[in-house]
Amino acid sequence: VQLVVSGGGLVQAGGSLRLSCAASGLTFEDYAIGWFRQAPGKEREGVAGINGSNSDTYYADSVKGRFTISSDNAKNTVYLQMDSLKPEDTAVYYCAAVGGRITTAQAMSLMSYGFGSWGQGTQITVSS
Repeated sequence: VQLVVSGGGLVQAGGSLRLSCAASGLTFEDYAIGWFRQAPGKEREGVAGINGSNSDTYYADSVKGRFTISSDNAKNTVYLQMDSLKPEDTAVYYCAAVGGRITTAQAMSLMSYGFGSWGQGTQITVSS
């Protein structure tokens, strides 16, 4: 399984960015894809996840109403649309994938412990 992350960069508070996670080597419908982030000195945090089998989604409370996760199954790509960005959203963002017919919440839990396949990180910096 390979995950390639694109997007990210520098944005002012209140702005928007979109991340993409292109997956290969998997059957998309058999996996859940999650977005995680890690800020300096902080633990890795699960931000959002989507289940390839039923499009069920998960959002951390910190991003609900501001971030939207979506998928294009034909392209094996998951997107994270981030709106109303805040300086506290500054972090390195990663996507991860874990297989199995499990719930999105279960998948996010597994990935939070490092299970699954991980893409490279991309820096997002939100200036105040």
